Amino acid sequence: MQQRILHILEFDKVKEQLIAHAASSLGREKAVQLMPSTNYDEVVKWQEATDEAVTVLRLKGNVPLGGIFDIRAYVKRASIGSTLGPTELLDVASTIYGTRQMKKFAEELLEEEVNLPILQELAEQLTVLPQVEQAIKNSIDENGVMLDGASDKLRSIRQRLRSTESRIREKLESLIRSSSAQKMLSDAIVTIRNERFVIPVKQEYRNAYGGIVHDQSSSGATLFIEPQAIVTLNNELQEAKVQEKQEIERILIELTKEVAEVSSELRHNVGVLAELDFMFTKGKYSHKIKASKPKMNENGYINLLKAKHPLIPKEEVVANDIELGSDYSTIVITGPNTGGKTVTLKTIGLFTLMAQSGLQIPALDGSEMAVFNHVFADIGDEQSIEQSLSTFSSHMVNIVEILKHVDYKSLVLFDELGAGTDPQEGAALAISILDEVHQRGARVIATTHYPELKAYGYNREGVINASVEFDIETLSPTYKLLIGVPGRSNAFEISKRLGLEDRVIERAKGFIDTETNTVENMIASLEESRRQAEDELKEAERLRKEAEKLHKELQLQVLEFNEQRDRLYEKAERKAAETVDSAKEEAEEIIRQLRKMSKNQHSLIKEHELIEAKKRLEGAVPTLEKSAKTSVEKKKAQTFHPGDEVKVISFGQKGTLLEKTGNNEWQVQMGIMKMKVKESNMEYISSPKPVETKPLATIRGKDYHVNLELDLRGERYEDALQRVEKYIDDALLAGYPRVSIIHGKGTGALRKGVQEYLKNHRSVKNIRFGEATEGGTGVTIVEFR
Repeated sequence: MQQRILHILEFDKVKEQLIAHAASSLGREKAVQLMPSTNYDEVVKWQEATDEAVTVLRLKGNVPLGGIFDIRAYVKRASIGSTLGPTELLDVASTIYGTRQMKKFAEELLEEEVNLPILQELAEQLTVLPQVEQAIKNSIDENGVMLDGASDKLRSIRQRLRSTESRIREKLESLIRSSSAQKMLSDAIVTIRNERFVIPVKQEYRNAYGGIVHDQSSSGATLFIEPQAIVTLNNELQEAKVQEKQEIERILIELTKEVAEVSSELRHNVGVLAELDFMFTKGKYSHKIKASKPKMNENGYINLLKAKHPLIPKEEVVANDIELGSDYSTIVITGPNTGGKTVTLKTIGLFTLMAQSGLQIPALDGSEMAVFNHVFADIGDEQSIEQSLSTFSSHMVNIVEILKHVDYKSLVLFDELGAGTDPQEGAALAISILDEVHQRGARVIATTHYPELKAYGYNREGVINASVEFDIETLSPTYKLLIGVPGRSNAFEISKRLGLEDRVIERAKGFIDTETNTVENMIASLEESRRQAEDELKEAERLRKEAEKLHKELQLQVLEFNEQRDRLYEKAERKAAETVDSAKEEAEEIIRQLRKMSKNQHSLIKEHELIEAKKRLEGAVPTLEKSAKTSVEKKKAQTFHPGDEVKVISFGQKGTLLEKTGNNEWQVQMGIMKMKVKESNMEYISSPKPVETKPLATIRGKDYHVNLELDLRGERYEDALQRVEKYIDDALLAGYPRVSIIHGKGTGALRKGVQEYLKNHRSVKNIRFGEATEGGTGVTIVEFR
């Protein structure tokens, strides 16, 4: 990517915002060096890494990346024999501690069975070095001062230092407290000069204490003298200090050697920590701009849902849906210069650079971006004083350069194509340039205010017109992109709203040629047709979704009915089998007794015994209990009226009578569905009750209509969970045994959040993903207790 293109599309400003979220200099360095990649596999991996970081931040809120430093220079010095200072060693220890904390954090997260393969791979590469960390921390305190416990020798030396210093102070204190000291000393204090203890003596008494003069005051009236009585002690103190310095140097050398022994591990750890810091820097930035992971492709297809430019304040930015590369590969945006056309160009270009850099984009889930080899842009007034080039010439220099390199893997952005020269020639040149770039297979978005290009999209296959909506009432652009509708100048309407007389406007209209009037009228007609078509499409889409939901509900009810019927059949078969088995056993027992009686020849069978056996044999014939309702009772004659509540027998559903459509036929409202039903297929339930004017409360029971599925696709995470909470309550009131929640696949964040809520709900018995025919992992099936 050319540096000039990155600057024009303001990618450097995005990087500035990104850098602010880095936890260490390691992350900042990688953010500064960030450049878009043209390798599809690399871009996909970058996006997955960023998405993992977003997931971790959503689950945990923060990541322990504090206290990490770029210690590569220190490690290199240690490995070549140089001695590190206390603060440098502390930075090494702090980085080792940060490594240990990050590895522990990642391992605990992975134990929670969160799928984070990239984080797992990076965490496994971190080497924990507790011995080196502990050796440094046991020797140096947080201020960089060597601790007494760093070695036994150092402790002994410092004890001697403190003892000697205490003896020196005692001697000096006794000197300055003597009666003669008041007249011989300038001040009764003990001070230090040249690292030796001294007292301030007046010039005239310099020989009273003997010893060594180390300094004098600016006036010369006071001499700072080391009395002869403490010279020996001061010498001992200096000797101890030299020994202390030597011991500290020895300890630093030992610690540096320990660092050098693990230099390769430390360098590798720093590289991994840099990747982790940069990964979570991108995740934090995504959270700030409310971004989502785009689906990447190599086909030049862009589909942005509610895209918002990340550098425009959130209270001012307007979200737009933009699609390119499917039915059309070129978009020509026409209209007045104040309509925000350039913002649309920059949004698409900047989103492409961000996506190819592994950054998420501020658009809804489900947005899709392409990986391009080149992004070309000719945007803004680039008049060059140094090269003595006009605005038109400067634009043409850029366009000539673009045409040298453009191919089917390119995204090209033209702002005010052909501007800066004669309108007729500029329009013709713009059409020719667009044809050339379009024929090479590039994805192109161009803005222009030439009326000749308004009809361009109707004469070229794969090209579509667009405009930015302008509100005539407020005389300001809405910045909403309208795909398929060329822009209008609106000059006459604006002038009229501002008070220009009608006769002046009418005279102006007369100066416009017939062809231009025809085009403007066509545009006005197209706009009206578009609005009408959008309204009809929305209504049709609403009805289609309602019909689909009703169809699914009926399917579920049929399945439940069939399951219940099968259960009843199985129960009846088991009961019949048990009855037959019992009858068989009874019959066999009777037969055995009759045979036994027949063998007893000597005894006569009495009549009453035969009668009793016959009755028992007849009683063994199996009989099944009849249903309590063996036949449908003949309906009583019932007169139906509009508004009556009835049950439609064939559907098993309740409905309301709307109007009579025949002798024995009514139109019935069942939920959102209206249909004609014969009176013979209806059962009367009740007549409408008088409406209470001031109801105190509304209780929704099992008759309240609640859909068997909830569609959350396109919802923000927090809004979606609120809808799930209300829907579960409604479904429980309606008495449903199970429901479906459609959350889509996307990044998986919404799915995980919904399932986490359901697992903790006291009324939920079980949850599972839908089968292949039910929507797969894009749907969660909920079973209630």
